[in-house]
Amino acid sequence: MPGLRQPEPSVARVRGTLGIETHRRVLRTPWGARLSTYCLIVALVTELWSDGACSGNPGPGGWAFILIARRPDGTVAKKLEGHGGEEMTTNNRMELKAALEGLLALTRPTTLTIHPDSAYLTSAFTEGWLGKWQSSGWKSGKKPVKNQDLWVALVDAIEPHTVTWKRVKGHSTVAPNNRCDILATHERDIHAGRVPAGTPRPACAKTPSSA
Repeated sequence: MPGLRQPEPSVARVRGTLGIETHRRVLRTPWGARLSTYCLIVALVTELWSDGACSGNPGPGGWAFILIARRPDGTVAKKLEGHGGEEMTTNNRMELKAALEGLLALTRPTTLTIHPDSAYLTSAFTEGWLGKWQSSGWKSGKKPVKNQDLWVALVDAIEPHTVTWKRVKGHSTVAPNNRCDILATHERDIHAGRVPAGTPRPACAKTPSSA
């Protein structure tokens, strides 16, 4: 309308944990009356990177994960690192533990891609091993399935989410996987007594890019 100053938008942004970013734009008149409200929902692409390490197998080990939420343009909206270890474990258990802890860090149902470098972990989900184990009472042939406690926990942790598995080659040029390896071996060395407990984790390099 001639002579009437057009309302200027004021923007309030609310970002959830991992999965969705919401922008709320509220148009207000110069005297403060709200004209309209609408929400633009931007889906974030969520990645879970995981790795395990063990010395001796069995022996002291460590696990690590990185959760990355990316905007549609590929930029990182959010990133979370987690890591830990045990004094007596196996490499396979640490691989499973890394993925499990990453899933447990999600606070709501999420669509994500999990990137381990472990064939043992990936194949159980992509090759149908888990279904066979469950239908046979958690037996592989006549023997009990190893690491059943972690497999059961992983199945439960995945249930609320929509997951795609994409194995990556370990110790190559994939930055998030290499970062997980650094954190997992750091934890392994702490639990092996090679590094004093409480030693800060290695500094993070530039925000990792996707594979």
